[in-house]
Amino acid sequence: MNAPSQPKSLVLASSSPRRAELLREAGYRFRIVHPPFAEPEVPPPHVDPTAYCESLAYYKARSIEDSNPEDTILAADTITVIDGEIFGKPVDRNDARRILRRLAGTCHRVITGVAVLHPETDLRLMGHSVSVIHMRPLSDEMLESYLDTGQWEDKAGAYGIQDHGDAFVESYDGSFSNIVGLPMELVRDLFCRWS
Repeated sequence: MNAPSQPKSLVLASSSPRRAELLREAGYRFRIVHPPFAEPEVPPPHVDPTAYCESLAYYKARSIEDSNPEDTILAADTITVIDGEIFGKPVDRNDARRILRRLAGTCHRVITGVAVLHPETDLRLMGHSVSVIHMRPLSDEMLESYLDTGQWEDKAGAYGIQDHGDAFVESYDGSFSNIVGLPMELVRDLFCRWS
C-alpha cells in the first residue's frame, strides 16, 4: 500500500516503537533516527499545553536536522493534560502511580504535537491533535497489578490505550492514533501541505 503524499526521504525522529508501527501500518517508507533531544522532566509553569508539545516535537526534529539535511524529518511528542496540569512520561513507578491516581475516574486530554522539517528547503510545519479520554476509577489492586506489568514505562500519562491500559478507558473522543502517540490524520495533512 502506498501512503498518500510520501516524502521522498522520510526520517522519523523518535525512539517510540508505537510511532514507527503507526507509520508502517499507514504505508509510509522511512528510516528511524533516535533524537538526542532530552525532554524536560517537568514542564515550565503556566505553559500552554498545545504550544508545549508542539515545541517539544519541533526540538526533537531540530536535534537531528544537521545529520539529515536532505531528508524530511517527522517528530512528535505526546502529553496528558488534566485541569491545566501536564503529564509526560513517568520517571519511575512511584511517579506512574501518582499520575494514574490523578487521572483515574476523570475526563482528561491527550495532546500530540507534530513537527515536519525539511532543512534543505527550510520547511517548518507544526500542528497538534487533541483526544479526550474518559477513564474509569481504579482500585488499588488494579493499579498495582498494572504497575507490575511495566506497561507504564515510556508512556505519556503512564498508560497506553493499545496495551493493558485500555482496561482503564471507559471511552474516548477523537483520534485513536493520537492517543497511541502519532495522529495519522494530522501527519497526512502536514505531508499534503508540504507537497
